[in-house]
Amino acid sequence: MKYKGMIGLMDSGVGGISVLKECVKLLPQENFIFYGDSANAPYGEKPVETVQALTERVVDYLFKEGVKAVVIACNTATSAAVKYLRDKYPEKIIVGVEPALKPAVKANHHDILVMATANTLKLEKFKQLESTYAEGINVIPCACNGLAMRVEQGRLDDPDLIELLESLVGQYKGKADCCVLGCTHYPLIEKQIKEVLGDIDYYDSGLGTAKELKRQLKARGLLNTDSTEGSVTFESSHKTDEELKLYEMLFQS
Repeated sequence: MKYKGMIGLMDSGVGGISVLKECVKLLPQENFIFYGDSANAPYGEKPVETVQALTERVVDYLFKEGVKAVVIACNTATSAAVKYLRDKYPEKIIVGVEPALKPAVKANHHDILVMATANTLKLEKFKQLESTYAEGINVIPCACNGLAMRVEQGRLDDPDLIELLESLVGQYKGKADCCVLGCTHYPLIEKQIKEVLGDIDYYDSGLGTAKELKRQLKARGLLNTDSTEGSVTFESSHKTDEELKLYEMLFQS
């Protein structure tokens, strides 16, 4: 069990690194393994049954290798698989993510743009979130097809990324008073999104997910009390040195 006692995070690719950053900040003594399923990225436009099977494969692997908790750091994977996996592993800690609609509403925003994958927006989890917290709020869902895949390619300062964002969300500039980054890939390009949408408030699920992870670890007495700084290990289903270098670069940026 090569990851015994570590915390596992998984995503369809690089996006979950945005959640990993928040987890490391909040839990600096913990040891993390981040697994990006980049060989199968992105999940956001795949059939739901495929997403569930891919997520289960990675979560099974992480638990087999001894992790003490798993964070499904992908909105689409959470929506498709988290309930099934919690039923499968009732004694394990499995933390999911969800679009940060609740904090956007609590901050008294009324015209909320939600950038997410098509799957995240159509599945029941988001619909429940919207009905619970956003009654009377103008929620503007925007399925950003192709955006996660573009982030997977790296080169985040290239002009074509801005062009893609303009085509996806440019029409909403001045029409939304905040933006929910409802895919974990999107916080990695928040700077570029701001270039298109302007200086409005942005919300993502990273910090909230990290807090929930800490809460569950503490409740079960599984927090690492060692005073030394923990480690971060990267693994990918796309087994190339270039992929792991991209993970490292995004984590350090």
